[in-house]
Order: sequence, then C-alpha cells, then structure tokens
Amino acid sequence: MERSIEYLQLLAKNFPSIAAASTEIINLEAILNLPKGTEHFVTDIHGEYDAFDYVLRSASGVIKQKIDAVFGNELPESGKRELCALIGYPEAKLHALKTRGENTDEWYKVVLMRLISVLTRVASRYTRSKVRKALPKDYAYIIEELMHETRGEFVSKQNYVRAIVDTIVLTGRADHFITAISDVTRDLVIDQLHIIGDIYDRGPGAHRIMDMLCRYRDFDIQWGNHDIVWMGAAAGSPACVANVLRNALKYADMSTLEDGYGINLLPLATFAMQTYADDPCTFFQPVKSDDTPADVPQLRLLSQMHKAIAIIQFKLEAAVIARHPEFGMEDRNLLHKIDFQRGCIGPYQLRDTHFPTVDPRDPYRLTPGEQNVIDRLVHSFTSSTSLARHMECLFTHGSLYLVYNNNLLYHGSVPLNEDGTLAEMEIQGVRYKGRELFDTIDKYVRTAYYGTEDDELKQYGRDLIWYLWCGPVSPPFDKDRMATFERYFIADKSTHVENKGCYYRLKNRRDICEMILREFGIEDLEHAHIINGHIPVKASQCESPIKADGRLLVIDGGFSKVYHQETGIAGYTLIYNSHGMRLVRHRPFESVSDSIGHGMDVISDTQVVEETTDHILVRDTDKGKRLMTRVEDLKELLTAYRTGLLR
Repeated sequence: MERSIEYLQLLAKNFPSIAAASTEIINLEAILNLPKGTEHFVTDIHGEYDAFDYVLRSASGVIKQKIDAVFGNELPESGKRELCALIGYPEAKLHALKTRGENTDEWYKVVLMRLISVLTRVASRYTRSKVRKALPKDYAYIIEELMHETRGEFVSKQNYVRAIVDTIVLTGRADHFITAISDVTRDLVIDQLHIIGDIYDRGPGAHRIMDMLCRYRDFDIQWGNHDIVWMGAAAGSPACVANVLRNALKYADMSTLEDGYGINLLPLATFAMQTYADDPCTFFQPVKSDDTPADVPQLRLLSQMHKAIAIIQFKLEAAVIARHPEFGMEDRNLLHKIDFQRGCIGPYQLRDTHFPTVDPRDPYRLTPGEQNVIDRLVHSFTSSTSLARHMECLFTHGSLYLVYNNNLLYHGSVPLNEDGTLAEMEIQGVRYKGRELFDTIDKYVRTAYYGTEDDELKQYGRDLIWYLWCGPVSPPFDKDRMATFERYFIADKSTHVENKGCYYRLKNRRDICEMILREFGIEDLEHAHIINGHIPVKASQCESPIKADGRLLVIDGGFSKVYHQETGIAGYTLIYNSHGMRLVRHRPFESVSDSIGHGMDVISDTQVVEETTDHILVRDTDKGKRLMTRVEDLKELLTAYRTGLLR
C-alpha cells in the first residue's frame, strides 16, 4: 500500500487534479480506439542508398494507396503517379516541372489542394496533437487551417481556404509549402520502421543510409552479420577491421570507408604496392558492378590491397581461434596446411601460390609491415567520429531480435539441432540456447563497444563479435564455415560450399516456427509471425517468401545489385497496417530521375499475407497495452483523489 501511494504521488505531479487526470484518461481512451499505425519492414539493404531512399519515400506503395483512396476515379492514373512523385521527391519534381514550364499559378493552386487532401487522409489516424507536432513550425498554423477547413460546407469557409491558397501562390511560397506538405505526409504515413539487418557492405552508401536513419522519427534495427562485423571494427577488433576492409575491397566500396568515415587507407595501399608489386592478384579483382572503377591502375591497386588484407585477416583470425577453442573453428586455420613446394593444400592445387608474407615455419605471425598496417587501421576505425555516431545509433535503436506487436523479428536464424530442438552455444563456460542465447550475446556485444580497455570482458566481446560474423552456431550467420580462403585460392568449387545450419531446412515447418515464437514469449499464435532477413528469396525460381503456413515471412529479396540476377527482383518489403499484412515485391531501382519521370513505380506486385475484416486498433498493439496500463493507473489516482487518500 505504501509503495502504491508513493507511485500515485509521483503520478499526481503530472496530473495534480481530478480534471487533469480525467482529461488524460479521455485522451488515452480516444487514442486506443484509433486504427493502428502502419509498420514498414525492410531488410538487407547492403549500402544501396538510392533504392532504400526510394522505398522510404514511396513507403512501399502506401502513399499511392492513400492517393487512390482520396481521388478514386476523379484523377487519371497518370495524375495520381505525378502526385505520388511530387510527394516522394518534391524538390526534384518541382525542378522538372519548371523545366517543362508546367508550374503555372493555376497548377499550384490545384496541386496544393490535392496535397492537403492526401495529408488530411494520412493524418486521420492520429490525434490532432500528434499531427500538430509533426508540422513544420513556419507553416504549421496555415497547413492545419487548410486541413480542417477544406471540407467546409459554407461558401464563406470555401472563400477563406481559397484566399489562403491564392496568397501562398501570390507571395511566391508555393514551392516551400508543397515541399513542407510532402515532407510531413511522408513522415506521418509510416508509424514505425523496422530494419531487419545488413545495412552495411556491397553497395557504396551505407554511411548515407545511417545518416538518414539517425534522423528518422521511429525505427528499430535488428543487427545482421554485416552490421555486427562493422560494430566489431568500431569496437577495435583487428579481425573485424580486416574483414570489413576485405569486404569493401571485394566490391570496390571505397566511398563508405573514405568519404563516410575518413578511414585512412594509405598505410594499406603503400604496403600492398610494395609487397605485391609483381603480383597480378588476379583472383582479388573487385566484383564488377556499376560502381567498379574502370581505371586499370586503380583496379590493380585495389586488387593488391584486397590480397594484402585477406592474408592479414587469416592471420588475425587464427589468433582469435587460438584464444577460444570453444568456438570449434580450428578447421578454418589453413595457412599451415599449405605445401609451398608443390603449391597445394591437401589434394587441391592452389591457383595462387604467391605468399610473400607467410613464413612456412610460423605462418600466422604478422610481419612488422602487416602489424603496422593493422595497428593504424584499428586506430582509424576507433577514432572516427562519424563512425562512432552511427554506432551509437545502431546500439541505441538496435538489438539481435525484437518482439513487436506479436511478431518476432530477427536477421539470420535461431540455431537448431537436427531434431528441431534449440542448439546450444558456449559463452564464457556456460551453454545458452534460444532467447537466453540472444539476450546473452546482446550483453557481450554492448560490453565490447562500451567496456573499458582494462575490462577482460571487452576483449572477449570483441572476439565474440567476430564469431557472430562467421561462426557455425552464430544466429546471424549459422553456416558450418565461411569459405573465404577456398574461394580465393582453390579452383575446385566443391570446397567453396558453406553448409547452412538446420534452421534453414526446418524453418519451413509450422511446428518449428511456433516453437520459436513461444520461446521468445509469444503465446497468441493465431496472428503471430516470424519476420526474417538474411536469406535471399529466389523469385525467379518461383520461391515464395511466405513459409510454414504463413508463420514465417522471409523478406530478403536482394536490394544489393549483385543479387538481382540471382533473385530476379530487387527485394521485398512488408507493410502491416490496420487492415492486415501485405508483401511488396520491387523491381530494380534505376535512378531518381527515372522514378520522378515514371511516377515512383518500381513495385512489381503486392501480395496479401493476412487480412482482417475489423480494423486493428491501437488497443490491440503493444503500445495499446502500455496505454491501457496507464489508464488503470490514472483511474486509481482518481479514486485516491475522490476518497481523500491524496489531495
């Protein structure tokens, strides 16, 4: 009773009277009966900034849906697409219209009213207070007036609205108003953005994506293996630094390293040019893409740097493996197995036998030059202020998994045994599995970044992060090995095979998915789903992203350009609103100018996953449960006021 009174006394500071408490109850009850906000699920972005930016600006077709709902047959399809492009890219679209001479005063007046109609529709699922806070300060009053007076029945009100719009155009502020209305429409159309892993690697714009996310209103991130290796690099793990650099050089992604984070690559470049001057580094040339440089000397240097950091990586990883026999990764140490005289490893002939920095008597020892390179690179990663800012964002908004509105979100897998039971992993002498494993990993990953240098757990955390990148029981990876050495040095492709964990085979079973959902605390299974990244869905082979009788949704269709030929599409996204769930399949993104010209249409089709006849309300969500608890507390406060327990 005493603790209850103390809590009510604290609550009373915010609601000091019967009137204040009653008003808040009324407000919360009203919010509970609004339609649930729209959730937007995106995964495996892999540095493709322009494509990701497009997906956010179009809200995976939600903005087009709102336009359809407002105008129906009143506007032709071309007009709707133009409006959609204007909301998505207002500045660029306005510039294109000016170039064509189409933005007359009359056009401005018509478009402003159409934009207000769309914004009014989008804002209808929120309280006026929330919408007011989202409006730009300079134009908030005028936009709010237009939103709430455009449907006035009286001639005087119509004249009032017309006068506002005429004056906006007359004063030359129409472009600013169009941009402001478009921005707030995009901001309100999505209530929560979920990023299910792998922001980094392959594409050139991961740093730009992180900049965008750090400014985003409401979002969460489930760490993917490519994010985690960057987190390890930022925490000072030499093995993770080497892997990050090798990945970047493999795809010629210098933009994120140099432009985004100011990583000094000169020591590596100098070392590589000196050490591999006579080496063609044939098998270390970057993967060809639109972003691959055409300059031959530059490509040669990238190939030399690529090989240099790969050899350094193998040596650094051997040191981690030696420190942790419990990782069970001794089979990944291959340098000592090379027969330098015959140029082979076991029965396999090596296609590259030039190892100037590998001493057969002590193959895993770094040369002084290699040690200098990795020391300077680690310093560059750990001292980058822009990288630190993005890591703060990843840690603040991220985790290994998330349970949200009866859905379980994670990248990769929940490691399983052959019989479908949860697989165990040893961490600091204790074996964990399932949710407890995920929670324990989360703790050590944070310790790796935030712990002090004299903390032994910080070093362990760094090594664990490297294991999460490529370890056999790692939830974000879950393969028997990462065959990096074999892909570079052995022609026989049978050695390149990476066998997936049992999860990838068993995930298609409904009983397995329901067991996993219960393991993570979800008991109401009727409308529960696992939403999974990491596993590209081969739409070109008619593979469905909906598995296990609808319990599992695999929404990685391949944002990355290097996957487009393999998957046949450019990624899936998922929309979950008050009507249910809808999968959106995307065609490859060409350019911003193409999207503006064709009206934001790179969506190939949509697929209903789950539909409800009754609207899902806020009270049916996790947020609603918290609000209902708040209502009950306020009702207790009212009773305390009315009985004299509190005055």
